[in-house]
Amino acid sequence: MKIPLSVLDLAVILEGKTAANSFAGSLDLARKIEKLGYNRYWLAEHHNMESIASSATAVLIGYIAGGTSTIRVGSGGIMLPNHAPLIVAEQFGTLASLYPGRIDLGLGRAPGTDQLTAMALRRNRMETVADFPEDIRQLQTFFSVENKLSKVRAIPGEGSDVPIWILGSSTDSARLAAFLGLPYAFASHFAPTHFTNAIRLYRQNFKPSERLQQPYVMACVNVVASETEQEAQKISTSFLQLATGIVRGKTKPLPAPVESMNDIWNDFEEMAVKNMMAYTFVGEHTRVKKELNAFVDEHSIDELMVVSHIFDHKARVRSYELLTQ
Repeated sequence: MKIPLSVLDLAVILEGKTAANSFAGSLDLARKIEKLGYNRYWLAEHHNMESIASSATAVLIGYIAGGTSTIRVGSGGIMLPNHAPLIVAEQFGTLASLYPGRIDLGLGRAPGTDQLTAMALRRNRMETVADFPEDIRQLQTFFSVENKLSKVRAIPGEGSDVPIWILGSSTDSARLAAFLGLPYAFASHFAPTHFTNAIRLYRQNFKPSERLQQPYVMACVNVVASETEQEAQKISTSFLQLATGIVRGKTKPLPAPVESMNDIWNDFEEMAVKNMMAYTFVGEHTRVKKELNAFVDEHSIDELMVVSHIFDHKARVRSYELLTQ
């Protein structure tokens, strides 16, 4: 595969383990994929989910960046409506000061949680998805050198070279990324419905900017690769159980794999999971790589981001290793 490979991590909490275990596993994985030549290691902001420990995303980015040396580390993404742009500029300006040339800022407009939790995060702030474009402009202003004459400045942050990405799962986000001339990362790992239309609209409407002269698309997909088909199918059942919980509105820690899903999901849940996870590649590694190459060629992807929800840490690391061999 002749395009950059990157990793998305949610610091998933395993059944019977703690968030501290997840963080240790994330750092170990980041160090290993750095040696394998992966391009980025991104962490996603989610809240009030028993299965995900990456809620304090900027803190965790600092932990991973501090434990690695060359790989880019960033957010996939920061849910901007949850935060004042000034705070984000200060946090990522601090990270960029500590780890120059290695920090990415991916921005999303969803809350990354349920509405009640979103209200608790924002308190009296009335930010909505409609404010997302203006929040991005404010953030860009705080990062700019020109803002030094303003009465409100981001220090650190001002003058920081922090690449901003637009994350999305819809055509609205694609149009915004195109209008702003920013790179676009699509969440095809859980929201495949609008993927093809979104990246087409992004490319058709792209306006060059100081940051980016040509459209740049990164697609995120689920991957579970192993030496054998049987082993891959078995270890993928942890991910399938997690996805079934999402369909049911429950987010329990990632469970151990099972021999069969037949007694766990019903026909409706199975169909819902498979529809949601349409861009999922599971199997013996040579077949998975062929399918991924076909996906990249079909959609002219510039960079591929991989997320692998695998219960056993060694099997998870091995899945990422097999993609690079």
